[in-house]
Amino acid sequence: MNPPQTFLTPILSDLSKVESRMRALDTRHHRELANALEHLLSSGGKRIRPAVALLTGKMYRGDIQRLISLSAAIELLHTATLVHDDLIDGALLRRGIATLNAKWSPAATVLTGDYIFAQAALCAAETDSVYLMKQFAKTLGIIVNGEIDQLFSTHRYSTREEYFQRIYAKTASLFELASSAAAHLSGVSEDEVECMRRFGYALGMAFQIVDDILDFTGVQETMGKPVANDLRQGLITLPFICYLEKHPEDEEVQAVLSGEKANIDKLVSEIRASGAVQDAFQIARDYVREAVSILEGRPACVERRALIELSEYVIMRHI
Repeated sequence: MNPPQTFLTPILSDLSKVESRMRALDTRHHRELANALEHLLSSGGKRIRPAVALLTGKMYRGDIQRLISLSAAIELLHTATLVHDDLIDGALLRRGIATLNAKWSPAATVLTGDYIFAQAALCAAETDSVYLMKQFAKTLGIIVNGEIDQLFSTHRYSTREEYFQRIYAKTASLFELASSAAAHLSGVSEDEVECMRRFGYALGMAFQIVDDILDFTGVQETMGKPVANDLRQGLITLPFICYLEKHPEDEEVQAVLSGEKANIDKLVSEIRASGAVQDAFQIARDYVREAVSILEGRPACVERRALIELSEYVIMRHI
């Protein structure tokens, strides 16, 4: 794990239990599965989604054991999707560390992802909540459908609406699950659950937008992948869309949209200099502002303060 952020302070001991639960595989598995999971869980990750679940549940004084199972389920689900994403994308590095498919065959990688999905479902079932199992399955369906849509629609996401739909499926849906399921397991009203669902949605949207901004503004040495890696693969994100809206006739833009060879380095420089990154960042900031405003009506406690700090951290990653 990365060095603790201040918003993790109220849940550090709980996060350690989540880590232990994720590593507690069924004893009947092949030993290589244990090695693979250890590699995946030790390769970094901010554990933001478990943090959202734990802080939400503790804000409502929920049962910590159920929250730990929920948090482990969510992070394992996230991990499994990354395994399959890296294989689909042909990615050999994630956070500067070799991906599973860089070491194993496609078949072994797919099966490992499947196994992690199964372990995630097992953790979810430990909560004894039919509601959670339904939401877990629904969220997995949203994520997979989004990936299939993206797979068959490269170079097509040229409007904000299409982009927002994609990042909801990719990222915000899992944040929604973390916040709303934690609230539900804590026994609060449906209105409170809905408020926290909207919080998770807004936070997840901001999180992915900032990730997409970092793809343009980061450096390869710290990102562990080429700058504008998404764009190089034909995946259109918000900074590109903001630039497209103001420069629709740009030759490199049109080349990207038509799937032709484009001078990506030149286009990235133009996007950086145009103000498009700042426009995209403002949209992320607006989502964070919405998330924080939702929290202002929740119970005043250390955990609510931590959720606000977490929301602000999502934006600070860009600075």
